Amino acid sequence: MTPKVVQLALRRALREVRHVRPVPAGRATGLVRDVYRQVERDFGMLAPPVALHSPSPPVLAAVWSMLRESLVADGATSRADREVVATLVSQGNSCPYCVEVHGMALGSLGRSSVTEAIESGHPVADPRASASSAAARAELTAVAFAFHYLNRVVSVFLGPSPLPPSVPDSARPKAKAVLGRFLRPEQGASPGESLEFLPAGSRSVDWASGNPVVEDAFSRASAAFESLTVPAAVRDVVLSELSTWDGSPPGLSRSWIDAFDDPATRLALVVAKAPYQVDDALVSAVGPVDRELVELVGWTAFTAAAHCVSLTPIRD
Repeated sequence: MTPKVVQLALRRALREVRHVRPVPAGRATGLVRDVYRQVERDFGMLAPPVALHSPSPPVLAAVWSMLRESLVADGATSRADREVVATLVSQGNSCPYCVEVHGMALGSLGRSSVTEAIESGHPVADPRASASSAAARAELTAVAFAFHYLNRVVSVFLGPSPLPPSVPDSARPKAKAVLGRFLRPEQGASPGESLEFLPAGSRSVDWASGNPVVEDAFSRASAAFESLTVPAAVRDVVLSELSTWDGSPPGLSRSWIDAFDDPATRLALVVAKAPYQVDDALVSAVGPVDRELVELVGWTAFTAAAHCVSLTPIRD
């Protein structure tokens, strides 16, 4: 199969997105079209975890900029080290979809033994602990931030695997190998090329100050998320709950949200603190309005990701 044929087949994976309707690649216009083109060029495929944000073009652009400038673009660290961070964070957040995707990428980079160790529960060195410069620390922290975000969103809108259920068990290893190659572009991506999709942000990003491109990307993304029309009552509750949260999972029961009656607040709290507890009933109670749902989940996931990064600050 030619790369173009495989790329077209991968676009069909958007059908696996739940609760919202991503803009099809062939119908994308304006900002969505421009972001889609760069995603396919630099990431190798129109990744559903990015494309599902397309009902809200500014959120789509913000998410892609975070992912591209942390994980995909050339920088101070290796792509393999960044993929290890992505996989470790995804495992900690109980996101099997992201663990599988970035395990495939590690396999294509010759680091499949790391994925096997992670999956079997053996300790793996976190590259963040040995980052050799401020630029490297900022870059790896940005990867962690991006995946604290994406794990939460994926838990709402996607299933447990990037491969459709129709793929038989016997074919899954080969399908993973093909997909892994698409997640490892042959040529490096120049830093900063996603910044044009969003206006400059005014907020400094202290943890990224050692890496100007990463800092700029996350400052622009922060401004985009802060501008969303998420109900003030939801914002207040989420911020209050996160202010005293130490990052520990609440457990398997959802009794901790019983005190809240508003469906949007209940969903936001679970997305923030226990994304593995999200189910269809919790999402459906909010209502099937694509842009509003993407923006509610997106703002919450971004706010929670920022909190998670603040719990483990980088130090010189």
